[in-house]
Amino acid sequence: MKERLKKFVAENLSRARVLVIGDVMLDKYYFGEVNRISPEAPVPINHVLQVKETLGGAANVAHNLALTCGKIFVVGQTGKGNHGKTLLKKMTSRGIDVSGMVETSQRTTTKIRVISGHQQMLRLDFEDAEDISGESAEKIIANFSERLADSDAVIISDYGKGVCTEEICDEVINLSRKAGKVVAVDPKGDDWKKYSGAGFITPNLKEFNAVLPKKIKNDDSEIETAAKKIIEKFNLGGLIVTRSAAGMTLIDGEKIAHIKARAQEVFDVSGAGDTVIAVFTAALAGGLPSQDAAYLANVAAGVVVAKVGTYAVSREELFAALEN
Repeated sequence: MKERLKKFVAENLSRARVLVIGDVMLDKYYFGEVNRISPEAPVPINHVLQVKETLGGAANVAHNLALTCGKIFVVGQTGKGNHGKTLLKKMTSRGIDVSGMVETSQRTTTKIRVISGHQQMLRLDFEDAEDISGESAEKIIANFSERLADSDAVIISDYGKGVCTEEICDEVINLSRKAGKVVAVDPKGDDWKKYSGAGFITPNLKEFNAVLPKKIKNDDSEIETAAKKIIEKFNLGGLIVTRSAAGMTLIDGEKIAHIKARAQEVFDVSGAGDTVIAVFTAALAGGLPSQDAAYLANVAAGVVVAKVGTYAVSREELFAALEN
């Protein structure tokens, strides 16, 4: 499998074209060190040494795709102001087509993290997270529809910030299925009815448990049994359940694969789910079978969790990880 996947990454992955729709975000990091306590209040003083701005949420999914495969379209919403301008500029600089983005009255979702060493000390969230409706929703659906024919696959990246409403998800999945495009969903919350008919859903174990009548353990057989019921209930093509140190499980029809996590030091799991759905969907779009695509996504996730902060894996890093 190793040589086959290396050849695929080197020759075929860059041809995949993916359309991402969902909640884009701007992630800001203040990296520093703590040496004393404030005289003003009993809180640590972080001496900031570096400031970093990067793409988060659905924008991080698009970023992973931009570094691994071909043409990437993103449809979502930003607000007015500097955060929205920065987000669009950063996506454009990475070769992502942002012509489908819609400016609304809501604020651009922005997460600010203060970090000392490898330890996150504080997070500040700027967001409105209201469901998009009316003219803005119509424009998002129209922008999606216009770009669908030029895409090989679709990703719905739901962070619960207003873009992935039931109306929009229903329309996106129906349009994609009619066009013969695979749809993968990174879910949010306990209402998966809006994802009915999707090709794949890629929850972590916590997200998976949120839609089950009774929580299950991180156990192969329990996940298999529950996944088959969920697939039938929501008319899905399959599921990938990411399981932290236990790796991930793929259920696709009669195909079941339990893929072990790569043993290494883990610094930060934020953004790992974005990498999984990006690489998995891009691999499917490039023609890989689902089991090979899941294995490749697991390798990519292993690269990301060894980094601090939101991180997008490149095709070169993916090839090197396979080599190792």
